[in-house]
Amino acid sequence: MSLDPKYLEILKKDNFNEDDYITLNELAQAIRQRILEVVSKNGGHLSSCLGSVELIIAMHCVFDSPNDPFIFDVSHQAYAHKLLTGRWDSFETLRQTNGISGFTKPQESNHDYFIAGHSSTSISLGVGVAKAFLLNHSKNIPVVLIGDGAMSAGLAYEALNELGDRKYPMVIILNDNEMSIAEPIGAISKYLSQVIAGSFIQKIKSKVSNAFNKMPNATYLAKRFEESLKLITPGLLFEELGLEYIGPINGHNLKELINVFKLAKNLKKPIVVHTQTLKGKGYPYAEGHLEHWHGVSPFDMQKGVSLSQSTSKSPTQIFAQTLLEYAQNDSKIVGITAAMPSGTGLDLLIKHFPKRFWDVAIAEQHATTQASSLAKEGFKPFVAIYSTFLQRAFDQLIHDVGIMKMPVKFAIDRAGIVGEDGETHQGVFDIAYLKIIPNFTLFAPRDNATLKEAITFAKDFSDGPCAFRYPRKSFLLEDNLIQPTPFIYGKLEILQEAKSDILLIGYGNGVGRAIKCAQILKESNLECGIVDLRFLKPLDEVSLQNLGQRYSCWFIFSDSAKMGGVGESLCTLAQNYNLSIKIHSFEFEDTFIPHGITQEIESLMGANPQNIAKEILKIIGKENV
Repeated sequence: MSLDPKYLEILKKDNFNEDDYITLNELAQAIRQRILEVVSKNGGHLSSCLGSVELIIAMHCVFDSPNDPFIFDVSHQAYAHKLLTGRWDSFETLRQTNGISGFTKPQESNHDYFIAGHSSTSISLGVGVAKAFLLNHSKNIPVVLIGDGAMSAGLAYEALNELGDRKYPMVIILNDNEMSIAEPIGAISKYLSQVIAGSFIQKIKSKVSNAFNKMPNATYLAKRFEESLKLITPGLLFEELGLEYIGPINGHNLKELINVFKLAKNLKKPIVVHTQTLKGKGYPYAEGHLEHWHGVSPFDMQKGVSLSQSTSKSPTQIFAQTLLEYAQNDSKIVGITAAMPSGTGLDLLIKHFPKRFWDVAIAEQHATTQASSLAKEGFKPFVAIYSTFLQRAFDQLIHDVGIMKMPVKFAIDRAGIVGEDGETHQGVFDIAYLKIIPNFTLFAPRDNATLKEAITFAKDFSDGPCAFRYPRKSFLLEDNLIQPTPFIYGKLEILQEAKSDILLIGYGNGVGRAIKCAQILKESNLECGIVDLRFLKPLDEVSLQNLGQRYSCWFIFSDSAKMGGVGESLCTLAQNYNLSIKIHSFEFEDTFIPHGITQEIESLMGANPQNIAKEILKIIGKENV
C-alpha cells in the first residue's frame, strides 16, 4: 500500500493550522506502522528509527531537501526519511539483497546526501557543505541529525571546534534519547532557550555588543554580558564552543519542532537544537533504553519476541563466557569495548566486574590507547571491537600499541561478511591493516572450540600485541567436527593429508569453507590436503616450505580482502623461498561488498563452497594438474 499523496502535499506547506498538525501526527503513526511491519520481517534498526519519526517529518516540513542537505549521523535512524522520499513501496526490500540499504545511500536517492554507517561524521560533513555553499554563494543550509551517543566521539568535537570559530550557517539537531531531564527544569529551560534564540534577544545581543565596542574595557563587558545570558540555558558547552543553542525540545511534538526549526533556519548561524525523544516510541516492547531493540533480527510484532531461536552459541557468546571464566581467576584481565557491550559480549563481564571492564562509548581511538597504558602497568587488556570499527583506531594501533610493543589483546568480532548492514560494516579489511604493523601477532580460530583456545593463548601472550578474529553469528565449521588443539606460537595445523598435489589452506572461518569445499571435491574423486594456517603473522615458514615440496597447487580460503590478505602473504613466502607452487586465493576482490543476506552475498561473489569447488576443477583442468 503506497503512501497517501495528501501526506506529501502537506509537507510542502509554509504554514500549518491545527488540522494540519492532526494530519502530520497521522503520518507519524503510518510511518511507525510501516517501519514495524518491514523490520519485523527483515530485521534492522528499530528503536532509534521509531524515536526519530517526528524529527524527520519536521525536517521535511521546514527545510528544502535535497537542496538543504540532510546529513544523518550513522544514518541507521533514517528509515522515516526514506519513506518520505519515494521509497515507501520499495521499503519492503529493506536490507535485502539488491534491495534498499539500511543506511542513507546517494545511489538510491538524491535526498540521501552521503553514505553513512559509522558514527560522528555528520558535523564534519556539514562543515564541508557549509564552506562549499559560502564559496558558491548559496543560501541553502546543511541540516545535521546526530544522536547523543555519537557526541561521545572526538570527530564531532573537532568539527564543532571549527564551526564555532567560523560561524558557518548550519542547523544541528541533537537527538537526545538517553538523557533524562526533570519536567519542571526541562520546561523552564526550554522556554528560556527559545526566548534567547528569538529575534528580540538576538537584536539586543547585537545592539549591546555594538555599544560595548565603543566603550572602555569593551571585551570584558561583552564577555560578562554573554555569560549572564548563558547562565539560564543548559547549552553551556555549545555556547562556549561558539554555537547558538535551543533546547531541550520535546522531540515528539510536531508543532513545537516545526516552530523551532523555522526559528533555527532563519538565524543563519550555527545552531544546536537539542531535542529529547523516546527510543522505540509507539511500540511498547522497544520503548526506553533497551539495547537489544537497537538492531533486531526478524521478530513477532504482536509478541515482541525474536523469530530466530538459535540452539548453538555464537562466537560472541563463547568469547564472553570464556573470558569471564578466566577473569574470575586472574585479576589482571581487564576489558574495553567502544559502545558495543552486548554486541561484543562484554556486557556480561561489565556486569560481573564493573571496575575491570568498561564501555568507553563511541571512542575506538581512546579504547585502543588506554589499553596500551593498562598493558604497560601490568594488566592484560582485551579490546573487543568489531572489525569495521577497529579501523577507526588505525593510528593508535601503530603509534600507541605497535611501536611500544604493548601486549594488548584485540578480539575482533564481526570478521568477514556481516550481511545486511552492507559496505560500511563488512569486516574484511582487518587482516590487511593489521599485518603491516610491526610487532603484531595475528591468528584466528576455526570454530567455537578453537576460539576458546585462542583466548587462552591471548591472555598469556606477552611478546607484543596480538589480534584474533571471528565471524558474526556462527562459524562455518560445525562444533566438534575436528578435535581442538592449543595454539602454539607461529605453528600451523595439518588437518588432512592427500595423495594429490592440491592443498586447501584455510585461515579462521576460511577453514570451514575449505573443508566444505573439500567434501564437494571428493564427490568428483579429488582428494585434497587441508591445512589450518592458524597464524598469519608470523607464518609457519618451515612447515609451509615442506608443504610446498608435497603440494604444487595451493588454494587459499579466508573471509577477508584479497588485497593485503592471506594469499598475498603466502605468495611472498613462495617467492622468498623459490617454491614451485601455484597459488590461487578465494578471498574477496578489490571492491566494497554490498548489503544483503550473507549466504546470498557469498553466492553473488562466488564465495560459497559450491562455486569455489567448480572454480577449482576449472583451474585444475586448464592447468593439467
